[in-house]
Amino acid sequence: MAEDAARFALAHCESLVREGDPDRYWASLFAPADRRPYLHALYAFNFEIARIRDAVREALIGEIRLQWWRDALQGETRGDVRANPVAAALDDTIVKFRLPRQALVDLIDARVFDLYDDPMPSLNDLEGYCGETSSSLIQLSSIVLMDGQDPGSADAAGHAGVAYAITGLLRAFPWHARQGQVFIPADILARHGVVREDIVAGRGGPGLRAALADLRAVARRHVEQVRILRPTIPPEGSPAFRLLSLVEPYLTQMDRRDYDPLATPVDLPQWRRIWALWRGKF
Repeated sequence: MAEDAARFALAHCESLVREGDPDRYWASLFAPADRRPYLHALYAFNFEIARIRDAVREALIGEIRLQWWRDALQGETRGDVRANPVAAALDDTIVKFRLPRQALVDLIDARVFDLYDDPMPSLNDLEGYCGETSSSLIQLSSIVLMDGQDPGSADAAGHAGVAYAITGLLRAFPWHARQGQVFIPADILARHGVVREDIVAGRGGPGLRAALADLRAVARRHVEQVRILRPTIPPEGSPAFRLLSLVEPYLTQMDRRDYDPLATPVDLPQWRRIWALWRGKF
């Protein structure tokens, strides 16, 4: 019965990731088959945390949900945590591969920012946010792929996660703006004479375009750092970095002269995403 429950939990995570986080789902298919379910557990957890803002009307309720996950990770939740299939699969993954629970707690803490409409103060703050969320997920995935061993690629994972996360935030920029969220650092906006109120009101202009171009350049600089650090990434851990092959195709879409940053979020046809992942070029 326990084995059946574990298989159900992992299958639930796979379904959740396939529907809610297709980039990570397709990237996971380049990992060994016996490791994919555990990658899906990590990605399903990340998806559940990331969507909390959309699932609640009040920030306080979001805080309560995040606290439930903190308690679940730290063994302090009342009731049967394993009744939640994502929590059950995540716990099995943590135990099997000796993952550091604190890294997952830090990911939760970083996501508190999502619940509010506070400005992102600086580029340094944004990179820290991306590091605690996206970079951490790449590093944990690498540990799973290395069967619980330290892959020695933490620096590469740091840069890769920041590049992918910034690209994702740029892709979702119009959607976030309509929700009153602005992840573009205040120091970059100020440099180009842009104020948050214009963004959430749907007013663009040359200053906004320049600010977003600056952030695309930041993402590309982090990709370049991963290229430099490529020798530190062991072959077994490389599938965790496969997502990076999507960064340039997404950014290129935003480089187009007809790109409207306040219109529809940037996307690629599924076949192009799969092709880019298959090539694995970054």
